[in-house]
Amino acid sequence: MSGKHIRVDYLARVEGEAALDVRVRDGSITSLQLNVFEPPRFFQGFLVGRKYDEVPGIVSRICGICPVSHQLTSIMAIEDAMGVKVSRQTRDLRKLFALSQYIQSHALHIYLLAAPDFLGYESVLSMVPDHLQVVARALKLKRLGNDLTTLIGGREVHPVTAVVGGFTAIPSRADLLSIRERLVKAKADGLATIELIASLSLPDFQWDTEHVALTADGEYAVNAGRLLSNKGLDIPVWEYRGHIKEKHVPHSHALHSYIEGRGSFLVGPLARVNLNMARMMPEARQAAMDSGVFPSLNPFHSALARAVELVHSIEESILLIDRLEPVEEERDYVIQAGEGFAITEAPRGILYHSYRINDQGVVEAADIVSPTAHNVHNMEQDLWRFVPTVLDLPEEEATLKCEMVIRNYDPCFSCSAHFLKMKVDRG
Repeated sequence: MSGKHIRVDYLARVEGEAALDVRVRDGSITSLQLNVFEPPRFFQGFLVGRKYDEVPGIVSRICGICPVSHQLTSIMAIEDAMGVKVSRQTRDLRKLFALSQYIQSHALHIYLLAAPDFLGYESVLSMVPDHLQVVARALKLKRLGNDLTTLIGGREVHPVTAVVGGFTAIPSRADLLSIRERLVKAKADGLATIELIASLSLPDFQWDTEHVALTADGEYAVNAGRLLSNKGLDIPVWEYRGHIKEKHVPHSHALHSYIEGRGSFLVGPLARVNLNMARMMPEARQAAMDSGVFPSLNPFHSALARAVELVHSIEESILLIDRLEPVEEERDYVIQAGEGFAITEAPRGILYHSYRINDQGVVEAADIVSPTAHNVHNMEQDLWRFVPTVLDLPEEEATLKCEMVIRNYDPCFSCSAHFLKMKVDRG
């Protein structure tokens, strides 16, 4: 019986720590485990006993790339628990806030994390001599997203102005119009991003997995909507736990999410574009249609979906700024006991927060499920199907392909890798 050993010591360009062990006998995989060994950080536990207004600042520390999503989702779940209603201005500013994160996160992943794989470079730094304009475009888009986050949230990382009931400070009309000019110019960079990703040769790999995303009437859902899938799931946010469960597997500290009665599922930009393309802004929707790709079951098309969402985010940000006439608003609500639920679309996929709060405004229970925690089971299922297609490739090439499968998800194992260890034991 012949043997071969493939080991990936470090998977760069993802967040967190994971390992991949594959066992092959007589040409067939007998065992495959995506081991997430980064220890849990117990956010749900240490939120218990804290006041409701402490929660948004704490949960923003779950992720340095998408603190806005955790802040907004926690705020909306607390508002649901206490029956707090917010103004149209607050809803518009929150969506603009969320889209700022899409711009910076998608630019980061497309150019700095995924593009080196597709273009054959070790890292984005290696790309500079041959693709200086591409790297400059990436940094410009990333800076635009960060600056928009700062304008609304007060700072780039772990912003501070979003609170229950609204914002502690709002941007001026002049400042919004100033960044609008940059957004208008950035649309060309977004379209160039789509053109770049659409020109790449991607692996032909697809399987009939379930795609899950928020959907809403009349808009591309980001901060509100029903939970929809391509296989019949259609539920309001508060029914989430009646359908989506988690299970522990011995080889992973990350729980595996699954739809009861079915199995793993995919969340993120590919699921969103597949399910909601008709609700995208015009130029993004046209570009998605012109690609001839969507709807797609190929996870390698996630990069193209991010590029399409990048253009959509720029377009909708302009639209939101055009209708915003910022005025100072009072945040008027009464602390009361209740249980609240919220799901938003973080850049990497659906993010779930739920809290039970007592009549003193103290958290009694918390339930948080990040996009990567939703996706990790599906990543493993992808690998079960993908690894057999690369076993005959040279070791270095097979290793890269397996890394790319995981990087499709832009995973944050810290939220649920800085490195992946892959061993293939052929006996």
